[in-house]
Order: sequence, then C-alpha cells, then structure tokens
Amino acid sequence: MKTKLFLPLVATLLFSQAIMAQFHIGIKGGANITKIDGVSFKDQFKYGYHIGGFAEIGLGHKFGIQPEVLFSQYSSSIDSNYKHIYQDVFNSDQSSVKLNYLSIPILLSYKLAGNFLTLQAGPQFSVLVNQDKTLLQNGGEAFKKGDFALVGGAQIKLSAIRITGRYVVGLNNINDIDNQDQWKSQGFQVSLGLAL
Repeated sequence: MKTKLFLPLVATLLFSQAIMAQFHIGIKGGANITKIDGVSFKDQFKYGYHIGGFAEIGLGHKFGIQPEVLFSQYSSSIDSNYKHIYQDVFNSDQSSVKLNYLSIPILLSYKLAGNFLTLQAGPQFSVLVNQDKTLLQNGGEAFKKGDFALVGGAQIKLSAIRITGRYVVGLNNINDIDNQDQWKSQGFQVSLGLAL
C-alpha cells in the first residue's frame, strides 16, 4: 500500500521540479532611445527609461515565453509645425514631450547558444498612463486602446543577470488629440535584469 502512494508522490515531485527549473521571475530596468514619427515632431531620437518586472516560462529545451510589465518613458522634441497645429493645446514655450506608458510585451524566446543567447520577438501593448486611474485599470486599458507595437531583439544570460537589446516599432496612431496628424513611436531599448 505504501509503495502505491510513494511512486506517484515521487513522480509528482520530479515533475514539479522540472517545471520550476523552467520558470523564473525578475526585475529589470534600462534606457529607451525613442522618437515619435509625425509632422509635428523632429526626426531625432531622445532618451527615456523603463523599469519593471518579467517572467521566463520555458516551453521545452529551445522555446519559452517572456511576459513583462514595464513603466516606460518616451521623449520627443517638438517641431515648429506642432506649435502651429496645436497652439491651443500646449504652452508655446514647450520644446519637448514626455509620454509615460505602461507597456506589456509578450515575447516568444528561442535559445540559440544553449542558455547564453536568446532571440526574442512578439507584440507589445502599451497605454498612456492616466494619473486618475490605478495601475490595474491602466493595465486593462492597454489591451483595449493604446499603442500596439512589434518587438524584436536578443537577450544574453549570465547566471542570474539578463542583458537585453530590442527594437520596438509602434503600429498604431498614438495621437489622442485629433486626427490632423499621425503619430507613431519607434525606438531601441537596452536593459539590465536580474532573475530572482
């Protein structure tokens, strides 16, 4: 009778160990080098930052999924056309714009060189943070409206350290003032993470 209970218990323990070996959570932060494309903005990249958390979920030996939740700041310089088109909206002395986003990338990972180098690609859902709403409410808005982007890049894993470089290209018009001008975001992210 004891043998019948012991074997399923050992099998369950070994299976759970294998699953947990392929699951990690962590924190990350880094630089955004972004620009907003549109007639109203200068064609130049500006610096911002991102900070947040990630999970690594293994799907076998080569593949995995890496969902993240990031607070990201995008910066851009205003062109003279912006002041002519939107003179009633912003202060005429303003020369730059900072946009704060709650970003949720969901990336498919493919391990190239063992555990050292991983290629990543997938969608990213972002919403402009509304100060009047909670973090959870802002997160829910990311899937309904906001900036939808495609992400591609690579990650280097050194023990618990994660070094990531990505290119992010926005596909939606993020102009929420009117339809006079199409605005789309694009840029690079460089980050350092720590798996816990």
